[in-house]
Amino acid sequence: MPDEKKSFSPPSKLGKEKGLLRDYARYSNLGFKLIAVILAAFFIGWQLDKWIHTGFPLFTLLFSVGGLAAMLYLLIKDLMK
Repeated sequence: MPDEKKSFSPPSKLGKEKGLLRDYARYSNLGFKLIAVILAAFFIGWQLDKWIHTGFPLFTLLFSVGGLAAMLYLLIKDLMK
């Protein structure tokens, strides 16, 4: 019977790599959510300002700050898990 050589990694190293990949995916997902929500809130506020013809970007500021506050709340809530 031929002796087949298989590549072998210790179990602790495989578990550590999976954990690192899981953490990377989790945190990059949070970053993409943060960017998406803030940009969506900014765009909605900007469109409202154009529609209502405000001289000051009131809705843009309100929606941007509101989106940022909502995402910070969700970020903190998710990081507490």
